[in-house]
Amino acid sequence: MTEDIVVADKLISLDSHRDSKSRRLTENRRQVLNDKQIHDGVIRIHADELEELLERSPATTLLETAAKAKYLLQIFSTTAEASTPRRQALIDSTLDEINKFFD
Repeated sequence: MTEDIVVADKLISLDSHRDSKSRRLTENRRQVLNDKQIHDGVIRIHADELEELLERSPATTLLETAAKAKYLLQIFSTTAEASTPRRQALIDSTLDEINKFFD
């Protein structure tokens, strides 16, 4: 059994079917999403710049080395590979140990 799919040529604006309160809520959600996308883009740009700087500048002290390791561990901790409870515990304990250098 084959069903025919019909796609409209004209987009329907759902906003025109909402009351003013719903429109404001929808506009607020869209603005929050847009702001988050902008924020994430800025963070990504800064992360790229930081990583380029870290790559070009070898650590000269134990604290600089610890700071680089901490940064990399924090990035790794957000990946799927690091999601196991054992790895999360290892990452957390290692970050705690690294943080002692900065106290």
